[in-house]
Amino acid sequence: MDSTAVLPPDTAFGSEHGDYSLRVSGLSKAFGALSVLQGVSLTIEAGRAVALIGANGAGKSTLLRSLIRLVEPDEGKIEVLGETVTALDAKALKAFRSRIGMVFQRHNLVGRLSVLTNVIHGAQARERGVRTWLQAFATDAMRKEALACLDAVGLADRALQRADSLSGGQSQRVAIARMLMQRPELILADEPDASLDPRSGEEVMGLLYNLARNKGVTLVVISHRIEHTIRYSDRIVGLAEGKIILDLPSSEAHASNLLAFFNRETAEAA
Repeated sequence: MDSTAVLPPDTAFGSEHGDYSLRVSGLSKAFGALSVLQGVSLTIEAGRAVALIGANGAGKSTLLRSLIRLVEPDEGKIEVLGETVTALDAKALKAFRSRIGMVFQRHNLVGRLSVLTNVIHGAQARERGVRTWLQAFATDAMRKEALACLDAVGLADRALQRADSLSGGQSQRVAIARMLMQRPELILADEPDASLDPRSGEEVMGLLYNLARNKGVTLVVISHRIEHTIRYSDRIVGLAEGKIILDLPSSEAHASNLLAFFNRETAEAA
């Protein structure tokens, strides 16, 4: 697969909101007696690819989910794409989330439906009605866009296959195509390579990075694979015990230093 493939210009997505895509100030979250985030403050510039690293339990996933209030923070302020997320009511929050592309370890495809229909489901973030339920109901323009999204992830030739016939790597790429169908303005990816074999993981990370880079969309990604962290990001932010303790350009990072960071945090967490 060519991970540099991009959508045609007429299906471009993304948006500019000043010089940053998100700004977090004094973010804290506890689950019972366990403090997961402790006064985290972070600003991410528009169009940047940022990798979050740290040991299990460091707060990475909680931070990522807090950005769109899948996890409700206890304290702090979150600004994303020009919206003060912590101040949104339920209706406004739903509309805001439709602008964010999420990629998880689990692909959450509907296995009995075609690959193309699964991608068309991504349009539900911006459009209602039966046209987004099945590819047979979709408009020609919608099918064309879904096929362009599949082409961008190298799977246009699998459009009419059942989703449950795909490999793990292919399923993750379809999930990315579905996310692209949303026309996201920000992409959040929580260990998209974790459940994949090394080759598939490499393809998925390269795909996300190049799509975001070519469309100027901000990408925030969590990965435990050091080589992916360095290769597919512009900036690396390290968390430990709910605090940011590392923040440097990826060009200044070295595998040995990041490995030492991971090993130290893992040992301290044990």
